Amino acid sequence: MKAKFLALFLFAGLLAIMHASPAFAQGEPQRIEITAKRFGYTPNEITVKVGKPVLLVLKSLDVAHGLRVRDLGIDMKVKAGQTSQVEFTPSKVGDFVGHCSVFCGSGHGSMTFKLHVVS
Repeated sequence: MKAKFLALFLFAGLLAIMHASPAFAQGEPQRIEITAKRFGYTPNEITVKVGKPVLLVLKSLDVAHGLRVRDLGIDMKVKAGQTSQVEFTPSKVGDFVGHCSVFCGSGHGSMTFKLHVVS
């Protein structure tokens, strides 16, 4: 009797965690790798779905870079030759522009990135 009660209790707890946790509800994040190099990103444009988790992995090939998409709360920095990552779940549909947030040289101001969020 105690074993059945314990199993039922554990099962109910697991269901509650799965229901409350966004990771279980939304599945694994979509992994997108972005390479930063003076003075651009590859790819320089991506499309993701609203409400679906995304893992952005930023790699620098030369100097320190950053990627800030202010409207989506994304702000990441990466050191020269290293990688950095951030997970986010877009909550609104639209086209958003990101910029390099670490001064990387004379073309820094033109280093942009486009992120499309679709339904």
